[in-house]
Amino acid sequence: MGTTLRPQPGRGTGNPAAARPDRYFDLKGEIHRKLIGVLNLEKVASLPKERVRMEIGRVVERLLDDERVPMTTAEQNRIIEEVLDEVLGLGPLEPLLKEPSISDILVNGPHKVFIERAGKLTLTGVKFKDNAHLLHIIEKIVSQVGRRVDEAVPIVDARLPDGSRVNAIIPPLALDGPSLSIRRFGRHVITSDEMMANRTLMPTMLRFVAACVQAKTTILISGGTGSGKTTTLNALSRFIPEEERIITIEDTAELQLQQRHLLKFETRPPNLNKEGGINQRQLVRTALRMRPDRIVIGECRGAEALDMLQAMNTGVEGSMSTIHANTPRDAFSRLEAMVLMSDLEIPSKVILQQLASAIKLVVQVARLQDGSRKITAISEVAGVVDDRVETEDIFVFERLGVNDAGKVQGRFHWTGYKPKVLDRLRVSGIKLPEDIFDEVVEVNL
Repeated sequence: MGTTLRPQPGRGTGNPAAARPDRYFDLKGEIHRKLIGVLNLEKVASLPKERVRMEIGRVVERLLDDERVPMTTAEQNRIIEEVLDEVLGLGPLEPLLKEPSISDILVNGPHKVFIERAGKLTLTGVKFKDNAHLLHIIEKIVSQVGRRVDEAVPIVDARLPDGSRVNAIIPPLALDGPSLSIRRFGRHVITSDEMMANRTLMPTMLRFVAACVQAKTTILISGGTGSGKTTTLNALSRFIPEEERIITIEDTAELQLQQRHLLKFETRPPNLNKEGGINQRQLVRTALRMRPDRIVIGECRGAEALDMLQAMNTGVEGSMSTIHANTPRDAFSRLEAMVLMSDLEIPSKVILQQLASAIKLVVQVARLQDGSRKITAISEVAGVVDDRVETEDIFVFERLGVNDAGKVQGRFHWTGYKPKVLDRLRVSGIKLPEDIFDEVVEVNL
């Protein structure tokens, strides 16, 4: 019954640890192929997992007996679980996807799988058999969302059922074999208490930003890749009053707003004929016709910046968005470039005036060298000076060094600048304590 999968003479004598992975992959692959011939996979997918496991367990036991492969009960259970992952899940990635502490899974070819946990990258022992095995898993992911990946479409964005964002690239563009990244988005939305416990910001900063959100101050969250922009936006959105109508617009759904009156829009890529695509700009225009109290754009990255600015300047105050930038000043430079992508001949001076008028506050976030994420600055937009948008820092995180444990040392403190937005808070009936700017919080000192 097929090829007998016994250890070959001599393979176990030199280096058994080196020989075992090849034999294990061969054995698992052979069982998987035979399962496909024995089981009705469409029927299996609709059955409860425990029943499927039982059925697969019976088939695996019979196949192992037929092949006369010696295997302990623990090894047999492990191979049943892994074959189950191959049939119903994403193969070697399944154990990683079940681990809630993992925020990113980075697959650099079949034999190098990295994870990010608590801001630190680590190489795992997870491996795929070869490029074909990895490509099969990528195809399985993208087929679940009605997409495809091949030489004609070698780059693909997709989303797993749990909301995690997937990006894959295959040869000929990927020279070292297929590559895959999965950005995890857990169902747990981090609370303000957890942010303070993690020393992401100090209580005074949170109280101030919360008041600004309640007073419908337009806020831009700026930061680099993986710095925690979306996490911060989710946390701040908790302070939007429950009765307001909110519309979110994203390329890939990541936001987890908790309000009751919420509409969620997501862009759609064009099909293979370059038809049917819906971009963020179109969704912003649609949102404006649906009477929003606030529009939350997951990430501003293109010509939709113009429509977003016009919305913020024409009654949809209190809107929020994120942008990739290392400083508040860089954020406005990027926004200016995005507005110019709209192909409208708008003078740069007019764009800057609209930016300064629409956005009142910039929250700068960063991932530090020890993996921790901090709100490094909260800045107010002061206006346009010398053809650039000027900002004034209200709160900052001042880095002082690194301790013996490798943790970044520093302190949160007020800069001495009293923001003009305090007048807006007072008019909105929001009172802040007199000593709100006096707090100083030290980190790892």
